[in-house]
Amino acid sequence: MKIKKAMILAAGYGKRMLPITEKIPKPLIKIGDKNLLENTIDLLKKNGVDEIIINTHYLGELIDSFLRDKKNFGIKIFTKHENEILNTGGGIFNATTSFENEPFLVINPDTIWNEKHLKEFKELENLYFKTEKASLLLVDKKLSYDKSFRGDFNIGDNSAIKREKENQFIFTGVQIIKRDIFKNINEKIFSMNKIWDKLILEKNIVALKSKEQFFHINNIDIYKEILLKKNFK
Repeated sequence: MKIKKAMILAAGYGKRMLPITEKIPKPLIKIGDKNLLENTIDLLKKNGVDEIIINTHYLGELIDSFLRDKKNFGIKIFTKHENEILNTGGGIFNATTSFENEPFLVINPDTIWNEKHLKEFKELENLYFKTEKASLLLVDKKLSYDKSFRGDFNIGDNSAIKREKENQFIFTGVQIIKRDIFKNINEKIFSMNKIWDKLILEKNIVALKSKEQFFHINNIDIYKEILLKKNFK
């Protein structure tokens, strides 16, 4: 990949994963022989990413300790602690100041990413450089293991993202953006939904459709079901 920098969102409380998250942050929950954070970092490394920033808040010291034990996986990994939860948009804006105005990938570790996604990440990168617009990886609700998702977006002509009364596509948690999408934002705490809606109005946001089944660790019941279904040990 041309994009060498990435951010992993890891500041949340993981309340829907209680009681597991009483003692560990959600990104450190195990899936097979790896935790969610390690699985995500491994995939980013395979995509050529060599610098990662991770925002933390709840039990962030455990994430720091895990990274030290793993010697940062042999690449540049930094954490940015939030004294208060800044939501998705605020968290990204606060943590990526060193990225200046070059494109970077943002990823949510709550999804079980696998090597089949490597191709899609590269296709998303190609879409970004072709359009020079914020680029999101979306998946049809039909491909989601968790059927409770209502849908976030629809996709129009030329891959343009739009929102309608009924939305068929779910945001997978992966996007490629630049910091200039945050211009004229004066708030400290805000959701990426505010940014996406602005970009939709400006016609500056596009989507790539994922073809892979979507395994998202949304709550403890889904987590237990996926462990059984995927036969993780």
